[in-house]
Amino acid sequence: MSWASEACTLPTSEQPLREAEFDELFATAVRGIERRGPGLLRLELDPTEPAAVSSAGLLARETSCCSFFTFTLTASGGRLILEVGVPSGRVEVLDGLAERAAAMQSRWSSPVSG
Repeated sequence: MSWASEACTLPTSEQPLREAEFDELFATAVRGIERRGPGLLRLELDPTEPAAVSSAGLLARETSCCSFFTFTLTASGGRLILEVGVPSGRVEVLDGLAERAAAMQSRWSSPVSG
C-alpha cells in the first residue's frame, strides 16, 4: 500500500522506486521512531557516514517532488537525527510514512527464526 501523496509530482511509474528507497533507509538505518506531534516525526538513524550520505541524497530527491515535506538531518554528539515535518493538510502522508518506518524497523530488529 502506497503512502505517497496525490500531491507528489514524481511520475507514477517512479513512485514505487522512491518508496523502495525509503524502505531501504527504514530497514537499514532507523534505530528509533518518535512522533513528536501530528505534523512531526523524529527518526534516530545509524550515526555513520554512509547512512548520513544516503539519507541526505534521498531527502534532496524527495523535496524536489513533494515540496510540502520539511526534512532536518542533524549529526551531533554521535547521533544522527532526521526530523520530518508536514503541514496540517498533509498529516495523513506523515502517518503513512511513520507506519512504514515502524514496519520496516521491526523487520530489521526482529530476530530471524529458523
